[in-house]
Amino acid sequence: MEGDEAMTALPEDGWLVAHPPPWRVRLFALPSTNEGYTVEDWLKLPETGERIELIDGSFVVSPMPKSDHALAAKRLVRILDEARPRGLEVVETLNLQAGEDGLIPDIVVGDAKAIAAGLAKVSADEVVCVVEVVSPGKGNRRRDYEIKPPKYAAAGIPVFVRVDLQGGDAPRVEVFNLRAQGYELVEEAKAGDMLMITQPFPVSFDPAMLVGVE
Repeated sequence: MEGDEAMTALPEDGWLVAHPPPWRVRLFALPSTNEGYTVEDWLKLPETGERIELIDGSFVVSPMPKSDHALAAKRLVRILDEARPRGLEVVETLNLQAGEDGLIPDIVVGDAKAIAAGLAKVSADEVVCVVEVVSPGKGNRRRDYEIKPPKYAAAGIPVFVRVDLQGGDAPRVEVFNLRAQGYELVEEAKAGDMLMITQPFPVSFDPAMLVGVE
């Protein structure tokens, strides 16, 4: 029948090159394992545009953060960066090996030489502080409240900071220092209050600075 040649379900040669699928549908093969994945497996994963962490031998995928989350992280990086002493650097979303886990904190404060080295990851002993900005959703909140803090503590990271953008007093910032039994809450403040941090270096700010239009 005339015109049947245009009814094929297959794209013409070159169509996929000119119209690549969105990154969210790109698939990749994982090595088979009966004992859980390792940090080495984690570091071999291709870039997908999503945050993939290794937690207890399994890969946990999180979508890219929403705009308020990204804004709060960017502004906190700026605040910390202006206060940091020489020898430390402040960066966002860096691969961090914490024991047998591969985590990606929202913000990492660590040894300047280690961060500037251009490696695929930093080790926990090169890090003095990590920050998690809590994302909406039960699973995200559980990771930032229950799962990741004990892992950071077990890895020996001296300071853990959590920023929660949900709730009537948001944003709320909590600062934990490492003790023998794990993290201990040492400072907390809500929007409109002044948060005073002494470790890993002195810095103070109103959590309200992390949100809204400047």
